[in-house]
Amino acid sequence: MTQYHHILVAIDPDQDDQPALRRAVYLNQRLGGKITAFLAIYDLSYELTTALASEEKESMRQEMIQQRTEWLKYQARVYLESGIEISIKVVWHNRQHDAILQEIETGGYDLVLKMAHQYDRVESVIFTPTDWHILRKSPCPVWMVKDQPWPETATAVVAVNLASDDEQHDALNQKLVRETQVLAEKVNRTDVHLIGAYPLTPVNLAIELPDFDAQSYRDAVRGQHLLAMKSLRQPFSIESDHTHIEEGEPEEVIPEMAAHLNAGVVVLGTFGRTGFSAAFLGNTAEQVIDHLRCDLLVMRPDPDSR
Repeated sequence: MTQYHHILVAIDPDQDDQPALRRAVYLNQRLGGKITAFLAIYDLSYELTTALASEEKESMRQEMIQQRTEWLKYQARVYLESGIEISIKVVWHNRQHDAILQEIETGGYDLVLKMAHQYDRVESVIFTPTDWHILRKSPCPVWMVKDQPWPETATAVVAVNLASDDEQHDALNQKLVRETQVLAEKVNRTDVHLIGAYPLTPVNLAIELPDFDAQSYRDAVRGQHLLAMKSLRQPFSIESDHTHIEEGEPEEVIPEMAAHLNAGVVVLGTFGRTGFSAAFLGNTAEQVIDHLRCDLLVMRPDPDSR
């Protein structure tokens, strides 16, 4: 398992309450390690002020950085006073997502936490352009934190791809299950559930092939997915009642099952550095994410398995 001993928290500059920092402390108290609270700030008006010399502009930048550093220390004061190791880092950068990604690349982090905004307590999470940049490009796992306490009797739901014979997909499925199990056990003994979706029977087949038996086709596809799920769950001693195979599109099945299972977090896998994997065909993974109402943890395959 990845040891989440160095956590980067991307601070939201526009509010005093910081759910991502709160979740990072929650993890830290159970896993140990250290936390870096990171904030990128920028004020275009300073850069456009031609009346100031470059030295004066730099002095104003440093003053703003110091002010925000003190603000961030104040936000974290309860945690700092209780002995939680939190480093405060504020930088001047005109692109928040680039600043965060640069920090991830150079800081040796195991996990990134960032707040995800939402319409209200029951609606879907809203992902900003900065969120998407980090989800697509971060080399380490990214945990998007919803602005609410961890639900009572919450579960950890792992969305697995059972439709591919590709060894990379198999390895990523195993990593998702393995790391989620260990994390769930160490953090709060949360039950782990696996969910998979199999495609709807193509309507055109029934139209073009008069002898086509839609029910037999559906049963065969479901049977293949059940066998694949059994093969995945057994080495991890996951009982069959903690695995779920549903017919439908992943972007519909996964959020619906996550809500049904009272998921505190949904764990997804992604390949590459430029977009989500074909594990969910094209942009389906991003549609899944858009419909979630809980925390999201996105993991990548191990470097040597790509």
